Amino acid sequence: MSDKPFQLNVNGMLHDVDAPDRKTLGEALREDCGLTGTHLGCEHGVCGTCTVLVDGKPVRGCLMFARQAEGAEILTVEGLAKDGVLHPLQQAFIDNHALQCGFCTPGFLMLIVGALRQDPDMSAEELEEVISSNLCRCTGYAAIVRSALDVFRPSERPASD
Repeated sequence: MSDKPFQLNVNGMLHDVDAPDRKTLGEALREDCGLTGTHLGCEHGVCGTCTVLVDGKPVRGCLMFARQAEGAEILTVEGLAKDGVLHPLQQAFIDNHALQCGFCTPGFLMLIVGALRQDPDMSAEELEEVISSNLCRCTGYAAIVRSALDVFRPSERPASD
């Protein structure tokens, strides 16, 4: 690898990136692509706020170098809505009050969408386990789990708190 310019395919659009090899994907998305929905929290891969999909799989944007994503299809939270209509999971987060400060929200959205695309038959218990890998300091996890189940497993949705 070298410090030569490269392109990232993000949300179906090519973005020119002229960044050092050590720049993370999360940094490049924010600084070079202008997509600030991907948040950088701990920058150690622990909190999950920087989660994006790379070739359909959830990855921590702070743990991947941008250049490693060259040639891959990257989906960020900005790419979830289509033609001004929120993704059903985004709407479910609103309907279930699954966000307060919103800092962790993009990471949760991308994690849930990616996990369920990889394993659409995931049980509610498995989904809860996946969701527990991201951190939220404001809402707790019940409303986040309810939102995911509303969209992907409505029959398994727990009763309101």
